[in-house]
Amino acid sequence: MNKAITDGLQLMPPAFENGLDIWSSGDGTPGSDTYAGATNAVFVPADQDFGGCLEMQKTQSTQKLRYMGDTPILPGCYLQITARVKAISGNLPSVRIAGWAGDGGGAHVAGVVETGPAVPLTDYGKVVEVSAIVGTGARGGVDMVWGPQAQIGHFGLDLIGANGGVVRIDDIEIRDITGAFLRNMLNVVDVRDYGAVGDGTIDDSAAFQAADAAADGRKVLVPEGTYFLGQTVSMSAETVFVGTVTMPDDKMLLLTRNFDLPSYVAAFGSEELAFRKAFQALLNNADHESLDMGGLKVGVTAPIDMAAAVPNKSSYATRRVIRNGQLEAIGSAAWDTQVVTSQATYSASDAKKLTGVVNVANVPVGALVEGAGVGREVYVRSKNVGAQEITLSAPLSDAEGTQIFTFRDFRYLLDFSGFSQLSKFVLDDIEFQCNGLCSGIRLAPSGSTFQVRDCYISRPRDRGITSIGSGCQGMLIDRCQFLSAEEPLDVPDRTSIALNTNANDVKLRNNRATKFRHFAVLGGDNSVVIGNHFFQGDTVPGGVRSAGLIVIGTYTSTTITGNYVDNCFIEWTNERDPAPDFVSGYSFSAMSITDNIFLSGDVAPWFSYIVIKPYGTGHFLNGITVSGNTFRSINGAIDRVERVDTSFADLDFGRSKNVFFTGNTFYSVTYQAANPLRIRYEQATPAATWVIDPAGELPFGGQARFVDGVSLLGSIRTASNADLHDMPFVNLRQGPRHDQISLVWPEPVKGEVSVVMRMDT
Repeated sequence: MNKAITDGLQLMPPAFENGLDIWSSGDGTPGSDTYAGATNAVFVPADQDFGGCLEMQKTQSTQKLRYMGDTPILPGCYLQITARVKAISGNLPSVRIAGWAGDGGGAHVAGVVETGPAVPLTDYGKVVEVSAIVGTGARGGVDMVWGPQAQIGHFGLDLIGANGGVVRIDDIEIRDITGAFLRNMLNVVDVRDYGAVGDGTIDDSAAFQAADAAADGRKVLVPEGTYFLGQTVSMSAETVFVGTVTMPDDKMLLLTRNFDLPSYVAAFGSEELAFRKAFQALLNNADHESLDMGGLKVGVTAPIDMAAAVPNKSSYATRRVIRNGQLEAIGSAAWDTQVVTSQATYSASDAKKLTGVVNVANVPVGALVEGAGVGREVYVRSKNVGAQEITLSAPLSDAEGTQIFTFRDFRYLLDFSGFSQLSKFVLDDIEFQCNGLCSGIRLAPSGSTFQVRDCYISRPRDRGITSIGSGCQGMLIDRCQFLSAEEPLDVPDRTSIALNTNANDVKLRNNRATKFRHFAVLGGDNSVVIGNHFFQGDTVPGGVRSAGLIVIGTYTSTTITGNYVDNCFIEWTNERDPAPDFVSGYSFSAMSITDNIFLSGDVAPWFSYIVIKPYGTGHFLNGITVSGNTFRSINGAIDRVERVDTSFADLDFGRSKNVFFTGNTFYSVTYQAANPLRIRYEQATPAATWVIDPAGELPFGGQARFVDGVSLLGSIRTASNADLHDMPFVNLRQGPRHDQISLVWPEPVKGEVSVVMRMDT
């Protein structure tokens, strides 16, 4: 690059033969004394070495010679000033290139170097060449670094040393040598050319912004060094980092042209810090909706507090995506679970509060709550230290009174719990390598449509995805792999859970989960669970199995379709009801379990695939569909596929409504439930009352509450073998379990019938 050629800049001062009135004996500024008519200077028209030249006698301690014209100083442009000098007589001085730096208004720029290296004159008549380079940037070989404030210069030379000597000076030359400093001709702007120092201390923010403003389609180069940025810096040009930057936590680097994690790693030198700063920029940059990790693996030594990384945002609701990379936990004490115990009081009248919490300040927000009457996956959503109160993610059941609670604060690779609200956030194609050290993702306490898709959550220590409040509203989990760290353990020894939810409208679709304690604990309504494969078996003969899917709540409006439920079961419970006994409402209702594959092996015969566990009396079934499923047990038969866990209470089967248990297939299942249930019954000896027993095949052990029809299979004959043309009437809810019906005929008869009975109305 040569600005004299490309931009037509006038750099070369006029020759001395054009007059000495433009050559100053001072700084070269307007009004300073010139050498025109001076007694110690004269133009020599014919010198054997120089031709026309200036002859000068040194009469001052620093004899100055400055061109009074304004030589432009441009960012990124470097000038070399050269002079040829020889001593004629008298004392031998030293000579150096010198100049005067001025800003755009003609004021002096103080604090910059304005002289080059001095060269002594040692012999008379010997030509000595002196030179110096001036520019705005602190680059190697630049003698006079003037920074971005300087815009003009008055250049020439100084004679220093003893007075009295006479020297001759050839015409002074100023040339653009910027090309010597460019790595990529015409395509790079160097931040040093705009005043960046790169010493890790001086604030280079203004230099970065100036370089970016001047780039005009070119790249900005950050050369070797450590550049301190004390202010938020936004770079619209593609920025190439050879050196690194440091900046305060609350200041941002916004790389709007090359916004990706590899660029931030190059900028900050640390992958972990780069991820935090890139996320900070993602939530403060309107130009990009996503952060591409570029396939990088980021080693993480401590939980990443995502809210702390963005201190200027307490909530966020604009769609943002992080994609395409891997986060790997590196062993350190920072992953250790914090355990706090504290006395607190619970009242069902304020169902999501703990009051009178001792040392409440020590209880971490986001911690799992354990204690008598505390259901699964109840977390600390928030706390009020002054009021000694804790707000819970869900109510408790049977926890009235004061007791000691335990709070376990698991540590997560990505922790969003510091945000008050986070919505429309997406994690896409990321592997979370927890390595048995930590958990995966903790959500904000509120927000909607958080999405995790095509991700691997590998070997979490405690949890894969945790919701501590309603931040899971409308959450979408699609095509993810949840790989347990507890795979070698037998089922009773496992404690980890792939995910939990508290809010409504969650979609779990086409995921795979291996050998957790539970795959999912769903605490909200209107969930859709489609196409997932979750398996939880072990090699213990006749072993127990844990629930794969736990649906908490009575009215759930949940659809469970097309899943592969492998060596685990679906549990439906109301364990979060603060007053669990049924008083009013719908009770256990609005559940659809259709077209799933259920498989188990080496399980105890009492194992079942669908378990309802009421926590209070008076509850009943009021809308459940189980259809189109395949139930298969291998290496041993099971008694039935469905049952009620009566650990706390049984269902009231006298109130069952809208129960459809149809179109299923059974393999190695003793009692094959159906509702409506068709029974073929033959009475071999004449009797007036035929007792028809469903033999345990009404679902959940339900009662015989209705008969849809009685069909005669052939003739009904009296004791004398005469045909009877009368029809019987039906008595419902017969037998000790009320699960039988009786057909009552006008006289003793025998024959065969098909009866369709129901457990519901």
